[in-house]
Amino acid sequence: MIDTKARHLVQPVINKSADTALKLGLHANHVTVAGFAVGIGAAGAVYAGWYMAGLALLWLSGFLDVVDGTMARKTAPSKFGTVLDISFDRLVEFGIIFALAMRFPDVMWLLLLLTGSILYTFAVFLSVGAVADEESEKSFYYQPALAERTEGFILLSLMIIFVDYLFYMALLFLTVQIITVLQRLYLARKILS
Repeated sequence: MIDTKARHLVQPVINKSADTALKLGLHANHVTVAGFAVGIGAAGAVYAGWYMAGLALLWLSGFLDVVDGTMARKTAPSKFGTVLDISFDRLVEFGIIFALAMRFPDVMWLLLLLTGSILYTFAVFLSVGAVADEESEKSFYYQPALAERTEGFILLSLMIIFVDYLFYMALLFLTVQIITVLQRLYLARKILS
């Protein structure tokens, strides 16, 4: 929701960063890989118990994730770049959840349910994107919903910051995912009928 409604507020900074990276001779896929590496570093930091470092690295990874997409749209977006971008995003999210599960095995079952809900929500998202005849500036139809990338980062952040309340933060994230998938299924029915 934030991505859809408020992206225009931060887009000038993203554009400037993308232009700078392009002037340095970088390609979108370079930034995608860098963002992935930073995101995996975030998971490693969380696993080590360096929560604030993990949080900072997570958000840097997210920033690089939006810069790479802008770079791709300013040049020649590639389908392989889209695959890298989308799949690396999920691996970073999983890395954070996995790191938390390893540190806090008492909530591992809930984090497993959360991971399953993210997988299902994303499967619906990709399925609708693949079959919808809707237009989008991205390389596939982007179905807006309650939880988009930024909301996911906020919820991951809450889980990192409030590890003493990890059960409740993960439950909140799971609830948001369930609402999101129901919303996406409802909108998919309207779009595809």
